[in-house]
Amino acid sequence: MNLFTRAASLRRSAPPAAPQHPADPSAFASSGRPDPSLAALSGAWMIDPAHSRIGFSVRHAMVTTVRGAFTEYESRLHFDGLDPARSRAEIVLSTASVDTGVEQRDAHLVHRDFLDAASYPRMRFSSTAVQLASPEVYRMTGDLTIKDRTRPVVLELTYIGQVTDPFGYERVGFDGTTTINRSEWGLTYNARLAEGGAMVSEKVRLQFDIAAIRADPAQSAL
Repeated sequence: MNLFTRAASLRRSAPPAAPQHPADPSAFASSGRPDPSLAALSGAWMIDPAHSRIGFSVRHAMVTTVRGAFTEYESRLHFDGLDPARSRAEIVLSTASVDTGVEQRDAHLVHRDFLDAASYPRMRFSSTAVQLASPEVYRMTGDLTIKDRTRPVVLELTYIGQVTDPFGYERVGFDGTTTINRSEWGLTYNARLAEGGAMVSEKVRLQFDIAAIRADPAQSAL
């Protein structure tokens, strides 16, 4: 699969099926393994940008929260419903696509004070391990690269379900989150408040609201 080509072909499924709900907790409790019904989800998937959000939130001036998202990114995913350890993911984001809804703030974020998009146009997450934490939760460890600094992070991904849409495309949903200390990636800019606190919190919460579409098998090489 060409990571930087959004036009990669998608695969329509057989006739629309009823939504598949998260796995039965009793199946996991008795075996410690995924529900066998998830085997049908194994294969290559692509994030649908029109129905997904890769965002962040950070405390501002100690009393409010600023939220934003990256609007341009590419992905390649492989999900193994029976053996989560064989699942993997890679997402590459355009740093210049950050959007918080305030033009002046976005311009500062892409400035060298923060993301320095001119020098570092891409951010990357590449998974290194996946574990099944519970019937509906996958723990994905991976390398997050920002400004050419790579450090490990752990995402908690909740499986939402699977459905075939009216156009015949198979869709699957996951919600994920993790919290990082931005200074570990060289994002150290800050200003002090009169009360002594920081203008921008060191902690940043990353949020992945993922709707993925099954890709053509020919696009599945990862």
